[in-house]
Amino acid sequence: MKMDSDLLHSPAVGLAEEEEADMNDWKLPLAFMKKRHSEKIEGCKALAQSWRMKDRMKTVSVALVLCLNVGVDPPDVVKTSPCARLECWIDPLSMSPQKALETIGANLQKQYENWQPRARYKQSLDPTVDEVKKLCTSLRRNAKEERVLFHYNGHGVPRPTVNGEIWVFNKNYTQYIPLSIYDLQTWMGSPSIFVYDCSNAGIIVKSFKQFALQREQELEVAAINPSHPLAQMPLPPSMKNCIQLAACEASELLPMNPDLPADLFTSCLTTPIKIALRWFCMQKSAKLVPGVTLDLIEKIPGRLNDRRTPLGELNWIFTAITDTIAWNVLPRDLFQKLFRQDLLVASLFRNFLLAERIMRSYNCTPVSSPRLPPTYMHAMWQAWDLAVDICLSQLPTIIEEGTAFRHSPFFAEQLTAFQVWLTMGVENRNPPEQLPIVLQVLLSQVHRLRALDLLGRFLDLGPWAVSLALSVGIFPYVLKLLQSSARELRPLLVFIWAKILAVDSSCQADLVKDNGHKYFLSVLADSYMPAEHRTMAVFILAVIVNSYNTGQEACLQGNLIANCLEQLSDPHPLLRQWVAICLGRIWQNFDPARWCGVRDSAHEKLYTLLSDPIPEVRCAAVFALGTFVGNSAERTDHSTTIDHNVAMMLAQLINDGSPVVRKELVVALSHLVVQYESNFCTVALQFIEEEKNYTVPSPANTTEPGNLTPVRDSPAIPRLRSVNSYTNIRAATTARNLNKSLQNLNLNEEGGPAAFSPGNLSTSSSASSTLGSPDNDEYILSFETIDKMRRVSSYSSLNSLIGVSFNSVYTQIWRVLLHLAADPFPEVSDLAMKVLNSIAYKATMNARPQRILDSGSLTQSAPASPTSKGTHIHQAGGSPPMPSTSSSSLTNEVPKPPTREQPATRPPYTPTLGGQAPHSHQFPRTRKMFDKGPEQAAEDSDEPGGHRNYISLALQTGLCDWSAKYFAQPVMKIPEEHDLESQVRMERQWRFLRNTRVRRQSRCITQRGVSRLDDQIFINRNPGVPSVVKFHPFNTCIAVADKDSICFWDWEKGERLDYFYNGNPRYTRITAMEYLNGHDCSLLLTATDDGALRIWKNFADQKNPEMVTAWQGLSDMLPTTRGAGMVVDWEQETGLLMTSGDVRVVRIWDTDREMKVQDIPTGADSCVTSLSCDSQRSLIVAGLGDGSVRVFDRRMGPNECRVMTYREHGAWVVKAHLQKETDGHIISVSVNGDVRFFEPRTPDSINVLQTVKGLTALDIHPQANLFACGSMNQFIAVYNANGDVISNIKYYDGFMGQRIGAISCLAFHPYWPHLAVGSNDYYMSIYSAEKRLR
Repeated sequence: MKMDSDLLHSPAVGLAEEEEADMNDWKLPLAFMKKRHSEKIEGCKALAQSWRMKDRMKTVSVALVLCLNVGVDPPDVVKTSPCARLECWIDPLSMSPQKALETIGANLQKQYENWQPRARYKQSLDPTVDEVKKLCTSLRRNAKEERVLFHYNGHGVPRPTVNGEIWVFNKNYTQYIPLSIYDLQTWMGSPSIFVYDCSNAGIIVKSFKQFALQREQELEVAAINPSHPLAQMPLPPSMKNCIQLAACEASELLPMNPDLPADLFTSCLTTPIKIALRWFCMQKSAKLVPGVTLDLIEKIPGRLNDRRTPLGELNWIFTAITDTIAWNVLPRDLFQKLFRQDLLVASLFRNFLLAERIMRSYNCTPVSSPRLPPTYMHAMWQAWDLAVDICLSQLPTIIEEGTAFRHSPFFAEQLTAFQVWLTMGVENRNPPEQLPIVLQVLLSQVHRLRALDLLGRFLDLGPWAVSLALSVGIFPYVLKLLQSSARELRPLLVFIWAKILAVDSSCQADLVKDNGHKYFLSVLADSYMPAEHRTMAVFILAVIVNSYNTGQEACLQGNLIANCLEQLSDPHPLLRQWVAICLGRIWQNFDPARWCGVRDSAHEKLYTLLSDPIPEVRCAAVFALGTFVGNSAERTDHSTTIDHNVAMMLAQLINDGSPVVRKELVVALSHLVVQYESNFCTVALQFIEEEKNYTVPSPANTTEPGNLTPVRDSPAIPRLRSVNSYTNIRAATTARNLNKSLQNLNLNEEGGPAAFSPGNLSTSSSASSTLGSPDNDEYILSFETIDKMRRVSSYSSLNSLIGVSFNSVYTQIWRVLLHLAADPFPEVSDLAMKVLNSIAYKATMNARPQRILDSGSLTQSAPASPTSKGTHIHQAGGSPPMPSTSSSSLTNEVPKPPTREQPATRPPYTPTLGGQAPHSHQFPRTRKMFDKGPEQAAEDSDEPGGHRNYISLALQTGLCDWSAKYFAQPVMKIPEEHDLESQVRMERQWRFLRNTRVRRQSRCITQRGVSRLDDQIFINRNPGVPSVVKFHPFNTCIAVADKDSICFWDWEKGERLDYFYNGNPRYTRITAMEYLNGHDCSLLLTATDDGALRIWKNFADQKNPEMVTAWQGLSDMLPTTRGAGMVVDWEQETGLLMTSGDVRVVRIWDTDREMKVQDIPTGADSCVTSLSCDSQRSLIVAGLGDGSVRVFDRRMGPNECRVMTYREHGAWVVKAHLQKETDGHIISVSVNGDVRFFEPRTPDSINVLQTVKGLTALDIHPQANLFACGSMNQFIAVYNANGDVISNIKYYDGFMGQRIGAISCLAFHPYWPHLAVGSNDYYMSIYSAEKRLR
């Protein structure tokens, strides 16, 4: 076939037309492509939050040890002349030595007090060893576990020794006495911080480390040897928590430049701004700032802690810059420890960065432990120099003329830099340098609004950004801002808090402790707030009350319930969704809130949301009603009545179109089951009894494995392809296992007397087992038992049972759960199976002891039971029966979106809490449906309590966490599909161009007229008998369905692409297929004759097929071999799906809302055999089994919507087709072969053609005015619009000209002149127009 390749390279004919067609594709809505279809419904992986300081600390005591010995220079230092003299900005020689010492001590204390005013300060001036010891031990004793600072100035004593000693004095100052660092460590203990301002200070740091190691080794020895002297001593603290700051390396002397203070290191650490300005003036560049002198610097107006003054602003900028440098250079954990744990340590380290910068310019390298990477060359220092420059240049005029001070542009410029990073950056890049500055800016009212806005935009980048911001230390700032009453901050703060809580929900406690929840309550109650901000506020409140009792109480008092109920009908769907989730969480296990809800009729107000157009909102409402009935407090008659009402309201959602809603429904009903366990046990026992008595002898139990023959042709089977997360036939490892499962599959298909009797509708169990596993006891109630109960209960005399009245709520809910256990979506049926089995387990456990006493004879009869599932399986060769609507053995295959890795066989089910696994051997065999396991004594070993918890706790759907993910992910980013440069968009564009080419090229062919259609371009043997075929409209793929599987072929290459199992129960068959979104990302819809619809993605490519969604399109369909099954027609433009079949209505589903929007009564007693709709005219045409063709206008009410009935056919209508043009005709054909043309406005046919008799299949080409008929009599006739036969096909090409089989299905390609034909001999062939035309 050259068609596609030619077409791709053909010159663009008529560009305008091509673009036109493209635009239509762009406008078409897409079905089932929302997040809930493409993602697994679960929350995001919680990031390990390291931002919270596990151990905040304070430095509570400070020892200031000064060894100055004013007037006497130590022997080992030769001083220059002139030399640096100032200590703490005082010249010691300007007063008497003693007074100088005291003044310097007092000054040093004042300098430290600026940083930590609340600590206890003790000075020790020119001390002896004993004085130091006494000082240190008393400070440590008072500080307990907190930090102590030891400041040592050794300018008046010799340098430290290599043995690890510093020097102090003897009593009468005649000698220098060494003081060992080892002793100092012992006295100071840990945690401590040491500051050494002396020459060769690096030696002390090295010795300190050696001693600390030596200590640890001694302790290890002592730990092994109990007689060691240290073993009896209390354990000395580890030295790991000690921090040291030293003025220079081990080999360096302190600078002696007379323009600098002698204690330069101390000045940098305690008076950074003063020294930084002096140093700035000493640089050559200072000449560029005229009129600034050292004297002038002393006169800078303002106070350090007042940010509005020049001095305060410089200090603020300095803090921001040093913090930023540290955050950008240090590893995160070190930054947290040094810059966020202790205020004094943080200040000293910020100032240490300045010391490094200044002292390195005098060939001195300050040392710290833990060591920091070098920061003196960091680019941010240039910003500091600029800020100093701008400030100092104003000084002369401010001081002399009193002009006003102009504030520094530093913060505004840094915010701009941050903004540039936000707007220009790419996804994976280094974090923005300015983040710590944004934090500082939050302190200023001037820039606060802008800073919050930028911070919000940063947090929006994703959870990693939130983690970064928290690690910088944003939390206390944004918590404090909640006390602000400024309205303009509200939207920003709500956004920021939503982002934080979406990533780290543990902040709920901090919020309640600081009354932060009141802020969000007031935002929620503020009707002038835009809906999206109220949504975020209610999300935050939903996090605050989530499983947190204090939060629930606080919000209940804050009137949260009334506030939420007022907003239930808000037009904004996300708000409705979160209001419902918030309500569900506030009364979850919190009875006062539930009663408050009862008083406000909360449950009745929530009912309206059960029919909300948005599935997620319905889901949230089900969640809220589920926790409403799920409270474990004492029950009164009033509350029981309410529970029953809620249960019956919920039961109406049994056929909701969205599996997400039905999953939530199972969980909600499971809460009810837990509450009223005993009532449900009674119902369960009655159903079990009923099921046991309702038996039909079945061939299943009498046949030995050897006599079974699989129905399907075995060679075709092993090629089935494994589908995601099913353990099914395809995953079976050996052909032996495979044949076993097939034997079970086909036990009743040989057409025995009971082919379709409910007594042995044994399909697989979601549970009964996994393929090839020896244990078939996963569950008590197998899927077939449950399926049978479901059927029995609908037409048996359940009302004759004693105990619970026929229509009791419990019976109804049990039926709903039975129905959900047979749900076409595996995750729903899995959950329902869990609930049913939990109760069946309970019921049988409770009923056990007396059963054994009164029924000895019965015990022996189990093996003979015709419906005993266990015996049936074991006799069939120890492998489970096959597919079912529920998910396992085979059906485990059904994908749980997106992929979930699963082992090849599931481990047997065990209750998660308490209780042992209910394996069959633990039960006496009175319960006939149990497997015959070993006899066991009836000890009641399983704790009922544990089991009760198992059902309530294990069942959750992850809906709330999944919904919260919305807030954790970028909200402001353009979605990928709207981003013109994105891959998604490019691929879409390519597909739309391909579509246009296919349309144009095929139109050229059909307009020329097709005179023959018998060139066979494809033939292959299908794995099963083809029952439905469907061409993909634009690529070369064709889907062929047999009874329960779908095969995909590439008709151009002639190869098979895929074959997978559809998951329908064994007694049902696929009767219709449609491609959804065929113009874009195609999905395949399959309809089976039990009324179930399933939608698949990822087929026919390299990935595993996955089920996107499934639902019961038509209820009460009884699968029969004679009926029309289920027929569907799909309208892409409106997203509506028309469904009908062996029912008396045409049901219309809106796939966007995933709900039924209309039931149109057909007004006939026979089944609908064909549907065709036209969105432009809102018409639906139905062909019926009684030969009538009925036309409906779906805009009208149910009584007047049937606008025309044609009764001209005398027999079953095979096909009724409505042409899509504005004045398109209706073409209908019956089994007798009469083709009639109707004009919708006239009561009689306008044309009749007679074709072949015994018609089994017919299709009409929408573009080429052709129709093809397939006959029982093994031939195909193709006619043109005038009724002339243009081709008659009776034999296959090649193949020795074999005769074609009876035609089972045929279909035209929507554009190309291709006809696909499936016949009962398993062959699938495609015919096309002559080659010259193509």
